[in-house]
This record gives sequence, C-alpha cells and structure tokens, in this order.
Amino acid sequence: MTAPSALDATKKWLEEMVIGHNLCPFAKKPLVKNQIHFHQIITSKQKAALTEFSEQIQFLEDTPAIETTLIIFSEGFKDFYQYLDLVDYAMHWLADNGYEGVYQIATFHPEYLFEGEDIDSASHYTNRAPYPILHLLRENSLTRALESYSEPEKIPENNIAKMQAIGAQKLKELLMQYR
Repeated sequence: MTAPSALDATKKWLEEMVIGHNLCPFAKKPLVKNQIHFHQIITSKQKAALTEFSEQIQFLEDTPAIETTLIIFSEGFKDFYQYLDLVDYAMHWLADNGYEGVYQIATFHPEYLFEGEDIDSASHYTNRAPYPILHLLRENSLTRALESYSEPEKIPENNIAKMQAIGAQKLKELLMQYR
C-alpha cells in the first residue's frame, strides 16, 4: 500500500481530526461547500515559499467564493524552527503588503510545540498536522463565525481537554496514519 499524497492526507486529517474531533467548529461548513482551497508547495526555500504564499493571497483576492486556503509544505520546512521563521516572514509580508486585518494565518506543523508546555503534552496536537501548513483565513469570515459562536474564547481550552482525554501516544499514532 502506498502512502497518500500530501493533499489527500491533509484532507483526510482535516475531515477526521479537525472536524471529527470538532477542534475547529467552523471548518465543516466550508469543507462541505467546497470553499477550502488546498495548495501543495514542494520547496524548502523560504523565498520560493513566500512567492507562492503571495500567489495564494492573490488567488483568494481573485476568488471570493473560496473562504480559506491550506498551503501544505509536503517537502520543506520539516524543522519546526525553520517553519516558525517562515511564519514570521509571512506575517511581515501580510503587514508590508496591506493585508494585515484582511487575512490571518493559522499554523500547523507535525512537531508543533506550545511554549511552556511539557514536550510530551497532548496539547500540542491541537496544532499538529501531517505536514507543515500555513492556513490562510479571511479575517471578516472569521469574525462573523466567532460572533455567531457561544463562548469562542473557550475553544482552545476545550480542544486541549479533548486532546488530553485521547492522550499523546494515541494522538501520535493517529497523526502518523496521515503520512
């Protein structure tokens, strides 16, 4: 049996982990309505990644029917700290190009670590994905979704509780099935 493609693996992860465990209560609707764009990048070069990042911003600008884009790095940025550098540059790019407040970046990585948390904590799995991902969200859509959700500030703590109930070892096994 061959491993699934990065795109297929990410879609399955989104359906089974993110939506299946209700980690993001806003993800199901755009998935069902085919409003999520999945874009795979095969590079470990920061400049090339930022060029494609800017092209995906332009894609969202040109395609208002698409709510969000998942930029999936199937080959590059496996090192978490290299990935964080890319995130930092992407955030600066948004600000420098007038997109701060228009788009927001959510971050996912196979080795995601929250500062101050034990390295083996299940809480890290709220942001772990089979591949490094930059998730581009339209900020106005996110604002509308949050306004219609009761107690959105509790989403992170609820997600951590869900991950802790499953346990880090089981989550590690689940995440590996998407690779």
